[in-house]
Amino acid sequence: MNRTEDGDALPGSRPPVPPPRPAGSSWGPLRRGVFRTLWLAQFVSNIGGWMQTVGAQWLITERSGSAGLVALVPTAASLPILLLGIPAGALADILDRRRLLLLAQGLMFAAAGLLALLTATGRVNAYGVLLLTFVLGCGTALMNPAWQAIQPELVPREEIPAAATLGGVNMNLARAVGPALGGLVVALAGTAAVFAINAASFLVTAAALVRWRPRTETDALGSERMLPALRAGHRYVCGSPRIRRILARALLFVPAGAALWALLPVVAERRLGLGAGGYGLLLGAVGVGAVLGAVLLPRARGRWSSNTSLAGSGAIFAVGLALLAVVRVPWIAGLALVATGVAWVGVLSMLNAQMQVTAPVWVRARALAVYLTVFQGGMAIGSALWGVVADWTGTAGALLVAAAVLAVGTAVGWRFAVPDTPLDRTPSLHWPAPVVLLDPAGSDGPVLVTVEYHVPADRAEEFITAMGPVGRSRRRTGAVDWGLYQDGAHPDVYLEAFLVASWDEHLRQHGGRLTGFDRDAEQRARALLDPEHPFQVSHFFPARGQPLPRRADGG
Repeated sequence: MNRTEDGDALPGSRPPVPPPRPAGSSWGPLRRGVFRTLWLAQFVSNIGGWMQTVGAQWLITERSGSAGLVALVPTAASLPILLLGIPAGALADILDRRRLLLLAQGLMFAAAGLLALLTATGRVNAYGVLLLTFVLGCGTALMNPAWQAIQPELVPREEIPAAATLGGVNMNLARAVGPALGGLVVALAGTAAVFAINAASFLVTAAALVRWRPRTETDALGSERMLPALRAGHRYVCGSPRIRRILARALLFVPAGAALWALLPVVAERRLGLGAGGYGLLLGAVGVGAVLGAVLLPRARGRWSSNTSLAGSGAIFAVGLALLAVVRVPWIAGLALVATGVAWVGVLSMLNAQMQVTAPVWVRARALAVYLTVFQGGMAIGSALWGVVADWTGTAGALLVAAAVLAVGTAVGWRFAVPDTPLDRTPSLHWPAPVVLLDPAGSDGPVLVTVEYHVPADRAEEFITAMGPVGRSRRRTGAVDWGLYQDGAHPDVYLEAFLVASWDEHLRQHGGRLTGFDRDAEQRARALLDPEHPFQVSHFFPARGQPLPRRADGG
C-alpha cells in the first residue's frame, strides 16, 4: 500500500513501487567515471584541508604561543558553515551548481594561495591566519550543499546509499591521513608548503569539475530570488515529516558522537601514553573502520531496516566510547575505534542518503544545507560541551556520560523511525495551466486558491483523512496557510483553501515543484469525490482600488 511520509499506510491506496534493491557493493559508484573522478578529487581536497588545519595551528603556535588562538582554528573554519550554510543551499538551488562549485574552489584557492605567499615571506601573524582560515571556511560553506546535491546526478537512485557511504569513507580516510601528512610536510618543508599543497588541491577539484558536463534544464519562470527561495526551503523542511525525522535522528546522534573527535587527542596522550604518531594511528583505526563499514553496509541494508541499522550503529558507537573511557591498552582502544568508525560511517551515510532521495531536485540543496548545518552545529556544540564536562569529571567521566547520552538517544531515536518506503520525487506537471482573466504580475499576492469538492456522505471521513497529505503537499510546495472547510448549508460540499505568497510562487507549484508523491496524494483524495460534480479551482487576488465592503449594520 502507499504510505505517508511517516511510513503509515493510507486507506484505499494502491501498492507502491517496490523499493530499489541495494547495490551489490559499496564500491559500485566508483565504476562510474564521473563519480570516481570527483570522488578522488574530493579526497585530495579533504586531505589538503586537514593538512591546512595542522599547518595553521602550528604556525599560530610559533607566532603567538597562545593556546586560545590555536583553539580558534577549528572555530574559524566551521563558523562560516553555521552562518552561511543555509543561504549557500538556496544559492545552490537557484544558480548552476557546477559554476557555484567552481566559484567556491576559486575562492579557497585564492585564500590558501595568499596564506602560503604571506607565510613564505613572513608577513602574516596569528590573526591573519585566522582571517584567511575563515575565508576558507566560507568557501567550504558555499561548496557543501551544492556538492551533496549533485550526488544523485552522478549515480542511479539504487546506488545513492553506496555513494553516501563512499562519501563517509572519503571524509574519514582524509581525517586519518591528512594530519599525519601535514605534520610531516611541516617538519620537512615548513608551513608555507602545507598551505601551497592545500591550494593546489583545490585546483585538482576544479579540474575535475571542468571535465564534468551535467545535464542542464532551463526554468521557464527564471531563477528564484534569494529571500523567497529561503522561505520556500524553510516551508519544505517544516512540511516534510520524513526530513524532520532525519534531522531528529541526526540531533540524537551527532552531539553525543562529537565526544570522540573532541577527546581522542586527550585519550591518546593522557590515558594511552601515546605521542603524535600514536594519535595518528588511532585516527587511522577510525579510517579502517570506515572502509570496513563500506564493505558491511550493503549487507546490513539488505538484511535490516534503516531504523534497525541506525539503532545498531548508535549502540556500537556508545559501546566504543565506553571502552575508550575504561581501557588503557592501545591495541584494545584501536579495536574500539575500528568499531566506532564502522558505526560513524553507517549512521552518517544512511542519514545522508535518505536526505538525498527524500528532497526533490528543486529544493534538494536547501534541504541538505539544513541537514549539514544541524550536523556541523551538533559537532561544534557537542565538542565544546564535552570539553567542559571533561574539565569537571575527567576524560573518562566525559566519555562515559557521552556513551550514556548516546545510548538514551538511540533508544529515543527508535520512535523516530526513518521509513524505507521509497517516495516518488520525480517532477510531475499534472496541474493544468491556471485559467485567469486578470493579468497578474509575478509579485502580485498573496493569492488565495480554492478547490471545491462534492463528497458523498459515506465517504466524508475517508476524504478528510486523505486530504491530510494533500495539505502537507500544498505547504511544502508554496502555501503559507491551508485549510479544509465544510459548507454548512450543503454538507456534501467541501472547500479547500490555501494561501500562496505571490503569483510567481503559485506558478512554480504548477511548473515543477510538485512530484509523483504529491500527484498520488491528490488522486487518492479525488477518487472519493462524487463523479457527477467535478472539482472546481478558483484563484483570488487582492482587490485593487476598491473600497472595503461595509456591513449591513453600518459597521
